[in-house]
Amino acid sequence: MKKITLFLAGTIYSLSLLAQNRMTPELLWSLGRVTGLGITKDGKTVVYKVSTPVLAENKSISKTYSLSIQGGAPQEITTANELISDRHFSPDGTYSISTEEVKVKNVFGKDFYPDLDKSGVLIYESLNYRHWDAWEDGAFGHLFVHSVVGGKMGQGKDILNGEPFDCPQKPSGGDEDYTWSPDGKSIVYVCKKKSGTDYALSTNTDLYRYDLESGSTINLTEGLMGYDTQPVFSAQGTLAWLSMKRDGYESDKNDILIRQGSSVINLTRDWDGTVNNFLWSSNGKKIFFEAPVAGTLQLFEVDNPGLAKKTPVVRQITKGDFDINALVGQADNTLVVSRTDMNHAAELYVVNLTNGDMRQLTHVNDAVYGSLGLSKIEKRSVATTDGKQMLVWVVYPPDFDPARKYPTLLYCQGGPQSALSQFYSFRWNLQLMAANGYIVVAPNRRGMPGFGVAWNEQISKDHGGQAIQDYLSAIDELAKEKFVDKDRLGCVGASYGGYSVFYLAGIHHNRFKTFIAHDGIFDLKSMYGTTEEMWFVNWDLGGPYWEKSNPAAQKSYSQFDPMGLVDQWNTPILIFHGAKDYRVALGQGLEAFQAAQLRGIKSKLVVFPDENHWVLHAQNALVWQREFFKWLKETL
Repeated sequence: MKKITLFLAGTIYSLSLLAQNRMTPELLWSLGRVTGLGITKDGKTVVYKVSTPVLAENKSISKTYSLSIQGGAPQEITTANELISDRHFSPDGTYSISTEEVKVKNVFGKDFYPDLDKSGVLIYESLNYRHWDAWEDGAFGHLFVHSVVGGKMGQGKDILNGEPFDCPQKPSGGDEDYTWSPDGKSIVYVCKKKSGTDYALSTNTDLYRYDLESGSTINLTEGLMGYDTQPVFSAQGTLAWLSMKRDGYESDKNDILIRQGSSVINLTRDWDGTVNNFLWSSNGKKIFFEAPVAGTLQLFEVDNPGLAKKTPVVRQITKGDFDINALVGQADNTLVVSRTDMNHAAELYVVNLTNGDMRQLTHVNDAVYGSLGLSKIEKRSVATTDGKQMLVWVVYPPDFDPARKYPTLLYCQGGPQSALSQFYSFRWNLQLMAANGYIVVAPNRRGMPGFGVAWNEQISKDHGGQAIQDYLSAIDELAKEKFVDKDRLGCVGASYGGYSVFYLAGIHHNRFKTFIAHDGIFDLKSMYGTTEEMWFVNWDLGGPYWEKSNPAAQKSYSQFDPMGLVDQWNTPILIFHGAKDYRVALGQGLEAFQAAQLRGIKSKLVVFPDENHWVLHAQNALVWQREFFKWLKETL
């Protein structure tokens, strides 16, 4: 009996330890990454892909599965094309689309001087000479249409006819940038038909319809001046797409527009929010869409009134502390979606479209999470300096004990107008930070979508203003708690979050003991002179630094420039930067590190020669995580 008792006690102790395992960088990078590919035409099966990093090879392997929408065991399959519609093929299967790079412009020295064919020189006469993480090489992505006979593709025809424009859009456009009409007679595609400096100054993409029989192309969105993206036809033949109103404003309200004959109807004009992506209902009477709301991403629907003079009604379908971050497909009165929260990577769920109830469909990472101690995620409302209420996410360490004192991190979101929702990142992972013993404070400061258009837009031309005060309001409020160690506060962030770190380093009045910035803006004039999409800095900063009569621009460069506050820096700082980041160029990080070093401040620079604004390679990501927590251990 004594042995049995000891055995049971040991088993219970072991299970307790197992249940309290904590997330580590290595475990995070072993998780399967689930992507829904579609639903079979009979509505009975979902097809999805799981990508898993292989650290030793610094790459990922992917497998494709099919799974009954009712649940059960998934089946590995070799190809999804036989089960779900392939958008590259016309509805009747007689044509297909491919994408190819087409050399249009001379850029290289050897293009101009063929006798110097070993030259690597690049020669430019306009802007857009580099974009995101690549130098302009004179080649443009084009769509080619092929006839299909006996399962074989014929020679392709360039539907952009050699023009110096891209489709899909660079750097991140994909097959959402083009679609077949239901009758298979035309292709609608997204393109920004501007070149050089004009391209760098504008966000005005349009939808173009290419007619296969005549070879003619017409602009469907002429006169619509902002982004027009994601064209999708309903099964009944109605075209819908996402549209922003103002040229030069990348984070403008994104609305769902439909075309009925010659009429264009804005379905979400009167709704105080912005749409991320959408999906037609099978009967064409509704459109389902995903959008930020109150620190989450939720599923909505809007009526399609057709030509009837009815106001479209928007209805929120799901509610809860999670994100709906992709719409996979409809099956009768359900919708398959991808869902995350701050404790869980993406899995597929089935949503009841009547009441919003959800059922988990895939269970790729359940075993891992079942052995982890998970964080408590709390919503708080914090008063801001201008009398508003701000939602703040607080993430607590597993086994949080309110009688203890914890080091606490202020997390500064990038964007600057990206939702701070129930996201699950493989770099800025708040669960991982909490698992290392830190409380994480994540404010939905000014500039975040999901709290109305006015809240979202207030950050424009006010980079170092109210949004920065919102950060301080959040950390000051949490610092009042007995379980927060006020002498061990840190501040971390990337992109605009990195800018926030650099700016707060000069005005924090000794609140923080350490800082970490990734790809942050340090020198606003240098940022204006080296970034590639000029509409971004024109809108956000108010214009160029040399416009002395422009009050918005002069306020930005004189009051909101982190570089001008370096004489107030007195706190250790770690700086990450990608050398192939052309949005926030490497010089920003180098300048900040050099300033810290010359002022005698404990500082470290970690450069990623083969990364852009993100960290995409598995081993680089692990170096990032290890340096991140090593720095916190040393300085906090």
